[in-house]
Amino acid sequence: MTKSSNYSIANMVICLIYLMSKWISIYSELLPSIGALPIAASLLGR
Repeated sequence: MTKSSNYSIANMVICLIYLMSKWISIYSELLPSIGALPIAASLLGR
């Protein structure tokens, strides 16, 4: 029982890391277009 639960936990962790890496890559691609807006807004707000 513990082996299967450990395997499922490891599987979940691997899935989470994979999803996070995908999200990070997508975010880093969109960052120049999206990230510039809040920065410009905060600079103009001051």
